[in-house]
Formats: sequence, C-alpha cells, structure tokens
Amino acid sequence: MDILWGLFLSFFKIGLFGYGGGYAMISLIQNELMRNGWISKDKFVDIIAIAQMTPGPIAVNSATFIGYEIASFPGALIATIAVILPSFILVNILAIYMKSVTNPLLTNSILHYLRPVIIALIINAAFTISLDAISDYFGIFILGFSLFLIWKTKIHPIIIITLSGFIGLVFYSF
Repeated sequence: MDILWGLFLSFFKIGLFGYGGGYAMISLIQNELMRNGWISKDKFVDIIAIAQMTPGPIAVNSATFIGYEIASFPGALIATIAVILPSFILVNILAIYMKSVTNPLLTNSILHYLRPVIIALIINAAFTISLDAISDYFGIFILGFSLFLIWKTKIHPIIIITLSGFIGLVFYSF
C-alpha cells in the first residue's frame, strides 16, 4: 500500500508541476523515479521510448507504463489517475477564473514568460535521455542520421522510427 501511495503522490506532483506537456514532464518523471529508486536509468529510457511510440499523451503513457512496472495493474491505474488529476482540477479552476478575467494582459504576460521555462525543460529531458540512450558511436551515428532525415527530407517520422528500430535489430543481433 505504501508503494501505491508513493506512486500517487509522485505522479500527482508531476502532473501538478509539469506545465508544458508530456515532454516537459520527462525530466520531472526521471528525477522523481531516481529519487525514489524505483527504476534504473536504462529501464526509464526504454519506458520513454515505448511511451512515445504508443498512441496518446506521453505523460499518461509514461505514468501507466512506470506504474505497471513498479506495482502491476494497481500501480498503472494509480499513476495514470494521479498524473491526470491535477490537470483536471486546474482546468476547471482556470475555466471559472477565465470567465471573470478583466485584465487579459496579466494572464498573457504570465503565459508568455512560462514558455522559455518549458523549452528549457524539454531540452533538459532530451539531453538527459540522450546521455543515457546513446552508449556507443553507432548510436551517435543513428542520432545524426535521424536528425538529418528529420530536418532535410520529407520522410514521415514513423518511417524514421521503424527504420531505426530495424537497424538496431540488425546491428545488435550480430
């Protein structure tokens, strides 16, 4: 029961302070998991990769996979509810507040200066995960090749993901 309560509190905190969406939450999730010692860095990177490939928001998918990894089905359910609950509560409060706003300039100013923080969180998550995920020169090559395909061609990202998975399968099978 303590582990379920811990999962709930951790993912509620992540959902509450994870302004900016799922990618901004990745570093919060990683810090929380490492602080509690629930999952290794390698397992975390694998879960994030799976969460990105499955349909749905990455924060919800991550919470579900991590909760399941830690405490089976009850853990998945608790972590998923906990990460969604703060948004549900805050959106309802904001909806009431936005109806009564007389100075939208104040609201726009707050949102304007939250954007750089969100970008910093996303860059931090990308950097942290890349340090853990890229463990050899071939991984660096795949990263560079993928960035080239994304920036310079019109190849769909699903094709790039599938191609990278296939290359990894072939490369690590031998």
